[in-house]
Amino acid sequence: MSRCPLRWMSSCVSGCLLSVLGLSGRIKMSDPCSFASFSTCLTKHLNLLLHVDFNRHVIRGKVQLTVEALEDRFSVLTLDTRDLNITSVSVNQQPTRFTLGSKHSFKGTPLDITLPFDLSRGQQVIVEVAYETSPSASALQWLTPEQTAGKKQAYLFSQCQAHHCRSMVPCQDSPSIKHTYYAQVSVPKDLVAVMSAVRDGQEVDPQDSSRIIYRFRQPVAMPSYLIAIVVGALESREIGPRSRVWSEKEFVDKAAIEFSETETMLKTAEDLAGPYVWGQYDILVLPPSFPYGGMENPCLTFATPTVLAGDKSLSGVIAHEISHSWTGNLVTNRTWEHFWLNEGHTVYLERMIGRCMEGEQFRQFKAMGGWKDLQDSVNTFGADNPLTNLVPSLQDVDPDDAFSSVPYEKGFALLYHLEELLGGPEVFMGFVKSYIQRFAYSSVTTDDWKNYLFTYFKDKVDILNKVDWNAWMFTPGMPPVKPKYDTTLADACIALSQRWIKAKDQDLNGFGESDVKTLSSHQLIEFLSLLLQEETLPLTHVKKMQEVYNLNASTNSEIRFRWLRLCVRSKWEEAVPLALKMATEQGRMKFTRPLFREVFTFEKYREEAVRVFVAHRAAMHPVTSGLVGKDLKVDASSTARH
Repeated sequence: MSRCPLRWMSSCVSGCLLSVLGLSGRIKMSDPCSFASFSTCLTKHLNLLLHVDFNRHVIRGKVQLTVEALEDRFSVLTLDTRDLNITSVSVNQQPTRFTLGSKHSFKGTPLDITLPFDLSRGQQVIVEVAYETSPSASALQWLTPEQTAGKKQAYLFSQCQAHHCRSMVPCQDSPSIKHTYYAQVSVPKDLVAVMSAVRDGQEVDPQDSSRIIYRFRQPVAMPSYLIAIVVGALESREIGPRSRVWSEKEFVDKAAIEFSETETMLKTAEDLAGPYVWGQYDILVLPPSFPYGGMENPCLTFATPTVLAGDKSLSGVIAHEISHSWTGNLVTNRTWEHFWLNEGHTVYLERMIGRCMEGEQFRQFKAMGGWKDLQDSVNTFGADNPLTNLVPSLQDVDPDDAFSSVPYEKGFALLYHLEELLGGPEVFMGFVKSYIQRFAYSSVTTDDWKNYLFTYFKDKVDILNKVDWNAWMFTPGMPPVKPKYDTTLADACIALSQRWIKAKDQDLNGFGESDVKTLSSHQLIEFLSLLLQEETLPLTHVKKMQEVYNLNASTNSEIRFRWLRLCVRSKWEEAVPLALKMATEQGRMKFTRPLFREVFTFEKYREEAVRVFVAHRAAMHPVTSGLVGKDLKVDASSTARH
């Protein structure tokens, strides 16, 4: 994710079983974010029959789970659910008893299904659960027509990562378990449904001629958090031999131009990491309330409209989500405590794609920016906060609360450090490609990764033994080693930022439009990031900057976000409504949370920040509204969506 696998066949079962049971031989594995025990049974396939009800804001239907026993005398199956209304359960078409346990604050409610007969190891059954989602399901956001670009049709989208699939489908909601899926989705006939799967035809709903059933198949085994559904007034445009862009018609042509380099990125990634196994690679541009920059749902990357800069300068989000096709979707972290295996490797691969397309200096430049993002996260959490560990403990921790740039950028910094120690980018990319091939279609832990690193570089074990693994993995704060990056592209940004920081009021007339004329948008972002790292700039300086650079006019969301933070921090009152407008007209958490926090810190406008949040929270994604509510110290019970 920026802020994207059926090979469980008989020939693969023994290898996959190793993955599930733990490569280190530990049989009893557990996931602190799931009720499901993945040492006793394994979901192999889901068959979804869904009816999307826009009037009641619910999805009702059935899921048929093909479940395989991993031990003898297996008799009780526990699934994850969250706010689901379960109406019936059957096993091999035989009705059976089920009970719902007590509700946990973020894990939801365990669904215990008593099998009418004991299973032996290796036996499979089909468990069917009929259910309905809650109107406030945390995985789903129901948009009114007014909240869409077209203003005429309602819209639904899901966001299941990390642990929200259980509010949409009763399942073993752990990244340790991978399965294929097939889906039939009934929607009103003037809307289109798409999923994280290959489209498999459509037909008029035989039970209601005002509706259409769309069919989908995902033949590559994948974890539950990658199940995704979107229903809206969607159009598509072809942007490559295996790619289309989907969105409302208001965005679709602009998005087709913005993402025209998708096939080039895909081919570059294949050269680096191996064949792309998912068949189709489509991109869906969501309405503005989508909380992340992108989400790597297989066959259908989700992207925020805030990346539509008009000059392709923010299409790095797509390089990131493409990279997830290998690191995350194909090789997956076994639990969310090992999230860095997904994100650190994906950032590394994303920047290698950038290196191939833009040059090594560009990769170094982006890495420098990432180091600053890491510093920001560490500062926000606090340098002693255990959630800044590369491998944190998530026992009794909501994984949403742990989300930050730490697994992305601390993970990248470790991989870059190893690259420097072990022979450079080509040598280390050889390891990454081999690691992907070795663990494809499975889920892994940090131990699995590290053991393979030592195996692959068996002639360089003495170098690896000198790495302070404990400091990198299990110590909070910044990494023990700060990489030395090539500053060529950053030098102009550093020089200009220093001029502003050191300038006295009488020096301000020395600045002019020509200062930024030769800077790329990437460099302008870096320039503003450097200023945000310093003490607050005097208000006179910020006003002069607007006068000579006219940054208020920028439509690049990354530039605008940093500029408005800088203005509010310098207590420029005119910038407060602009900052709150950006915080609410889109819902990407990377922008929305820091903008609200910045205004909240400006004491005169603290109450205004809370007032605006309360007024807009019903239109926000539930994850966003929950976290902004915590940031602004607004009672969590009053931030529920209506």
